[in-house]
Amino acid sequence: MDLNDDFDLGGVLDGLDALDGKPADDAAAPRRQPRDMTQFLRKIPVRLTLEVGGADISLADLVNIENGSVVELDKLAGEPLDIKVNGTVIGRGEVVVAGENYGLRVVELNDLELDSLA
Repeated sequence: MDLNDDFDLGGVLDGLDALDGKPADDAAAPRRQPRDMTQFLRKIPVRLTLEVGGADISLADLVNIENGSVVELDKLAGEPLDIKVNGTVIGRGEVVVAGENYGLRVVELNDLELDSLA
């Protein structure tokens, strides 16, 4: 017996009401419009960070670090820093003072193509 002969996925999906999990009345249930994914995605929180630099050091050097130790990073002084969103580089920037806090001035921004999601 071929399982595809008796199974109608379209009919099953048409009979479900996704809002409350109950079967929908055939003609009475209004069809939901597809959501605007761009508007949905814009509401998702992300973490923006400015990475000053990094260093690869040995465990021996790590255990010898103490107050006042200096670890040289892999960025040159004055070089633009990596702007990251959830760990992914999206551009470069520099540190500025914004009121009483540090701020970020964007120097270069990669093509994020957010509008292409619409």
